[in-house]
Amino acid sequence: MGSRGPVPKRDAERIRTNSESRADHVTRYGRVAAPAADKEWHKRAIAWYRSLRRSGQSDFYEPSDWAQAWVLADVLSKLLKSDQMSAELFKNWLAGARDLHTTEGSRRRSHIEIDRPTGEEEPEEGSLPALAVVPDVAV
Repeated sequence: MGSRGPVPKRDAERIRTNSESRADHVTRYGRVAAPAADKEWHKRAIAWYRSLRRSGQSDFYEPSDWAQAWVLADVLSKLLKSDQMSAELFKNWLAGARDLHTTEGSRRRSHIEIDRPTGEEEPEEGSLPALAVVPDVAV
């Protein structure tokens, strides 16, 4: 379906629960390292890039996703430092950011849901389930 049509409902909101996933799965071992933010970037581009590391969808990022995020942060920095904002370039930047699932709508279209319980403390690190691929580099 791509990015067309309405944003899908969350799984919990769906009535039909008997459909199976059509996704192909592949297993990779090791840690995915996020490249460090460029200190020369605009402060808002750095903040956006660092926010990706703290976002739930980054658990799914592969090295190519981090490379795309790095390029997008570089483009964003140039846009923010420029005297004239290019609407076309910004539109294309937003499309790239959607490809990284940085919006609720793009995550739902890809069937990625991030739950953040309110009013609860974050569980201790030892009590979290082990993941096959975990980004482990501070950005």
